[in-house]
Amino acid sequence: MPLLTRIRGPRDLDRLSLEELDQLAEEIRTFLVDAVSKTGGHLGPNLGVVELTIALHRVFHSPKDKVLWDTGHQSYVHKLLTGRQDFSRLKMKGGLSGYPSQAESEHDVIENSHASTVLGWADGLAKANQLLKRDSHVAAVIGDGALTGGMAWEALNNIADAKDRPLVIVVNDNERSYAPTIGGLANHLATLRTTDGYERFLARTKDLLERTPVVGRPLYDTLHGAKKGLKDFITPQGMFEDLGLKYVGPIDGHDIEALESALARAKRFGGPVIVHCLTEKGRGYQPALQDEADRFHAVGKIHPDTGLPISSSGADWTSVFGDEMVRLGEERDDIVAITAAMLQPVGLDKFAKRFPERVFDVGIAEQHGAVSAAGLATGGLHPVFAVYATFLNRAFDQVLMDVALHKCGVTFVLDRAGITGTDGASHNGMWDMSILQVVPGLRLAAPRDADQVRAQLREAVQVKDAPTVVRFSKGAVGPAVPAVGRVGGMDVLREPGTDRPDVLLVSVGALAPMCLEVAALLDRQGISTTVVDPRWVKPVDEAMAPLAERHRVVVTVEDNSRVGGVGSAIAQALRDAGVDVPLRDFGIPPRFLDHASRAEVLAEIGLTAPDIARQVTGLVAKLDGRYERTAADADPVEAARD
Repeated sequence: MPLLTRIRGPRDLDRLSLEELDQLAEEIRTFLVDAVSKTGGHLGPNLGVVELTIALHRVFHSPKDKVLWDTGHQSYVHKLLTGRQDFSRLKMKGGLSGYPSQAESEHDVIENSHASTVLGWADGLAKANQLLKRDSHVAAVIGDGALTGGMAWEALNNIADAKDRPLVIVVNDNERSYAPTIGGLANHLATLRTTDGYERFLARTKDLLERTPVVGRPLYDTLHGAKKGLKDFITPQGMFEDLGLKYVGPIDGHDIEALESALARAKRFGGPVIVHCLTEKGRGYQPALQDEADRFHAVGKIHPDTGLPISSSGADWTSVFGDEMVRLGEERDDIVAITAAMLQPVGLDKFAKRFPERVFDVGIAEQHGAVSAAGLATGGLHPVFAVYATFLNRAFDQVLMDVALHKCGVTFVLDRAGITGTDGASHNGMWDMSILQVVPGLRLAAPRDADQVRAQLREAVQVKDAPTVVRFSKGAVGPAVPAVGRVGGMDVLREPGTDRPDVLLVSVGALAPMCLEVAALLDRQGISTTVVDPRWVKPVDEAMAPLAERHRVVVTVEDNSRVGGVGSAIAQALRDAGVDVPLRDFGIPPRFLDHASRAEVLAEIGLTAPDIARQVTGLVAKLDGRYERTAADADPVEAARD
């Protein structure tokens, strides 16, 4: 009987011998490769933390003790050891989340989140334990990549302030976040990895000197008293102790016995302790180890034996942007690129290969990236900062007060905008078009297809006196959606065929094909519709108000929160222009969305062509004063079937 099937909770680990624990680790790796290859998910990070997770749950008694995971994409092993072994619908609707989830288990504390936050959580929980006089412990796992985030160091500064507050910080050091970790901290940790530890040196010295008559012990005491200077000479681990944090390590992150020993010592210490573990991302799976880009950080469905993708979905939005960046770089020497530890995921790998000196990876530090971009722009360059839409939330103050206030020509390219689906609440890019509306002077583009990504990126980098934003969706990019006309700076995607049309349908970004479907459904109901793509949704085009005035109702559709989004901005622009036309805005409701496919999420929130057509039909009916309608008349989809 496989050992894994006997694990229903962390305490089941206590009965296993070291040999059985090693066997369990191999079973877990086999399980992960088999399960994740069928569903897709974060494979490499979880293969790297198998022994570490086992050791953590052997030493700490969850849920009384709180085991916290930064970001949480390496929590699959934690799920397996806490009774969740059905991975058949991983990241799918009704299945396990790809991150920790409070709804799934009492062992999960932090929901899926952005990086570098776990130490702040740990600091707060440790303070609560101390004030409420609990005897429970907190263990926080943070990767070396997440330590490049400023929030982590703000937390460390506070954690170190309380010498008697128990807290164990496990640095999972695999030299990578997504791709190899860069920067001064990475170099520091690399030195730690390759230098004999102070404790081992001191132990050898003590053994030698204590066998030396008369002067041996006094000399050892002198050396031990001067350990700070000696420690800095032997290894730079003193950086952590300069903050007041006890340091243990480096520890082989795949040696369960060594890990347990180190974690147990840290747990007994009674104050904040850093346990530095060296792990190998993708361990035990050769295709992952051979993937130099990101060690299979996240994969789609793959062949488990080869690691090759089962199918190709064709060109995606990210690759379209990446290819155009290379072309821009060849045309303009002033174009530089910035990434926050995600060179390949945001499509800048080709640009980096072609222009290595013009790419700056700032680590998981979006705030710094935005301010650095302002400096680059002030210095005469045009930076393009490519980042996931949801991660730009973290740099809002810098976009506002450093880039926009100083009228810096910086282009922010927001990947994974709108509903992303399977990664869950924190990874949907559903806030950018709302929070950026308040930034004076900022211009925001929402391309509808690949051609518009190329065109609007080029338009964006021409702007030298204000921030520009280009946002696009996740996954495969569909066929081109041609314009049939132009009004002001807006593309007309469908003309109504009448001088007094009923509906002006404002289509934002990648939802253009769906909006054209809505218009077709309305047309079958005798409702004439103009469909326009604003292209640049901020500021609202001056031609919008007079165009809206020629229609009976305005409908906006956006892949963004309805609160403060494009629909709200257009409504305000119409009011300011004195245009009194009813407006109905469709978008994402102001709530956190559970993980599911993009199509399932859109259906759940009513952002589909049939749903929108039904509501617009009802709205037009009210304008006509027609309240008594048959079911078929009220439902354009049913009417179309008839």
